[in-house]
Amino acid sequence: MLKSLFAATLLAVIPSLAMAEPIIIAHRGASGERPEHTLAAYERAIDQGADYIEPDLVLTKDGVLVVRHENEIGGTTDVASHPEFADRKATKTIDGMNLTGWFTEDFTLAELRTLRARERLPEVRTANRRFDGLYQVPTFEEVLKLIEAKDAELRRRIGIYPETKHPTYFASIGLPHEAALLGLLEKYGYTGADDPAFIQSFEVGNLKALRSKTRLRLVQLVDAQGGPADQAGISYSDMLTAQGMRQVATYADALGANGSLIIGPDGADTGFVARAHEAGLEVHMWTLRAENMFLPAAFRRGDDPAAHGDFAAAVKALVATKLDGFFTDFPGQARAAAGH
Repeated sequence: MLKSLFAATLLAVIPSLAMAEPIIIAHRGASGERPEHTLAAYERAIDQGADYIEPDLVLTKDGVLVVRHENEIGGTTDVASHPEFADRKATKTIDGMNLTGWFTEDFTLAELRTLRARERLPEVRTANRRFDGLYQVPTFEEVLKLIEAKDAELRRRIGIYPETKHPTYFASIGLPHEAALLGLLEKYGYTGADDPAFIQSFEVGNLKALRSKTRLRLVQLVDAQGGPADQAGISYSDMLTAQGMRQVATYADALGANGSLIIGPDGADTGFVARAHEAGLEVHMWTLRAENMFLPAAFRRGDDPAAHGDFAAAVKALVATKLDGFFTDFPGQARAAAGH
């Protein structure tokens, strides 16, 4: 009797696993509708049904993890309009590139609190400009507190998907990500492989270091060109051969891949997902946006690059590849198109 019950349970579970829906990861929150990396963008994404929200993590001068796409904040805050910070403008070399602007590591958290977020793509997402100046730069802990509150409100567990930005650079100036990141994740209940958390990075060294310190799932980000900033002489294409993918699988659980690697300009499946699965890796695609300029050619509609194309068809093409998840700036629309 017990044996037959066990068999029946297996039969019930196996099909559901095989037909698992891809997770929807809110890319910097619902950033198609609110300025990215604000508590408002994250809350809107959660309310729209996102499974995970993604904060990019950089550090302040006093070692606090804050949420910005880059440590250079000239384009995502109103710092340029603050005369008291004019002398903080600097040129730095980060990951081999010279950048001029204002950098989080030159500000204490208290100083960052005097700034307000702005829409990063004002010419594309003109409607989001109405929210400029309303929101502060959040800390990572504030994002975790928001998730905790929304978990209780919605009675579902919301996932967290942080990215360590420029970890080698930050470590070189005495501001490493790892201890602060893992400490906060543990404080808010994210400790094991079964918890809804992924840590992602374009670099390799910090993922390998994290692998020895945590059971949380790790994601190696890869692009269609270039290579990891901390691995001279290694390209992402090297990492995406069959042998390269097997090597990535020794320290990471998934690949976070540029969408052009997964579906071509014609919207067809490239076979990338199947190859990664064969190597033992999940695949999460970045980043599905609704505007024509960001969509594969097959899904563009009209001549206006800022107008929305056939976003729903793009979602369906992605889902057909049997990928495990995708990042999107429009989690509500993505959820509806995916049929969740």
